[in-house]
Amino acid sequence: MTPTQPDALIHAVALTDLIRRMFEAAGWTPREAMLAADHLVLANLSGHDSHGVGMVPRYMHSTARGLLRKGSPLTTVLDAGALLTLDGGMGLGQVVGHDAMLLGIARAQMHGVAVLSLRNAHHLGRIGHWGEQVAAAGLVSIHHVNVIGRPALVAPWGGTQARFSTNPLCIAIPRGDDPPIVLDFATSRIAHGKTRVAWKRGEPVADGNLLDPGGHPTSDPAVMWTEPLGALLPFGEHKGYGLSFVNELLAGALGGAGTLPGRTDWGVIDNNMLSILIDPSRLGGAESYREETERLIRWVRETPTAPGVDRIRIPGEPERETRVRRGAGGVPIDPTSWGEIVDCAVTLGLDRAAVAALAGASA
Repeated sequence: MTPTQPDALIHAVALTDLIRRMFEAAGWTPREAMLAADHLVLANLSGHDSHGVGMVPRYMHSTARGLLRKGSPLTTVLDAGALLTLDGGMGLGQVVGHDAMLLGIARAQMHGVAVLSLRNAHHLGRIGHWGEQVAAAGLVSIHHVNVIGRPALVAPWGGTQARFSTNPLCIAIPRGDDPPIVLDFATSRIAHGKTRVAWKRGEPVADGNLLDPGGHPTSDPAVMWTEPLGALLPFGEHKGYGLSFVNELLAGALGGAGTLPGRTDWGVIDNNMLSILIDPSRLGGAESYREETERLIRWVRETPTAPGVDRIRIPGEPERETRVRRGAGGVPIDPTSWGEIVDCAVTLGLDRAAVAALAGASA
């Protein structure tokens, strides 16, 4: 399992322009195409290649099958002031999620808090993106996500077969003019998309992350992409499993979206998300909120470091550091995924030579 070619390195600006043009060529409006391109490239810049531009060929395949719908079909199912239930109509998640957060932000600013249930959105991408959007408006947010419409991927703690998807959790906390605190993780030990990246690169994943179809430990990512499927393991043993379980209920059951065992139309990434948005200026501790946040950060940073660790980082910092590094050196894309992107662009009418020439155009 050794890659035969080096990664392509693409300048972020050029990559964003390419992805935007691909979505426009496929029939999305310029606004929708730009929201999708910005989101996907930022995921790559942040080091989350599993949720980045490598997803575009899958999106186009879902569109061709009628599983991903063009336009922004976001509709309101329930409007009860601080409570909103929205239906994404299986529209492009990067657009549906953005517009849903705009509605939630407005309600939280009006009422001090908003509870928003979003259902039937095509793949919402990196959930930290939505936490960052809300934090930029000065609001705290908590996001619980489940995935229906495709086979289970993650085994419950102690089990040997998958029963959940990766069911991420995100919590984002603003810090005024400073970068926000962003906790964003899948409840599996690794994201499902990371097995795709490893599989495309011909690399094993670390031990302790996967089970083969027989329920035995394996490091081969192919077990998550070829039949019969294996399973991811939950992070933190029973703790990650417990979080996955409650995310399934909060995102899927509470707003009427549905849980994974209730769906049989496999083949689509159907995301549901429960978001809680809070205006910190409206709570009793608002006066000390910023001071206490910075006090805690200083306290944590003063922790003596373990051997090999340069400094203590707060949630969200590793992604921001990766953005700086990749922004300067280019976004790496494994050769298989890059070939799929080029082929997809050509089917949409873009020039193969011009697209392929972007490889190696690092900053």
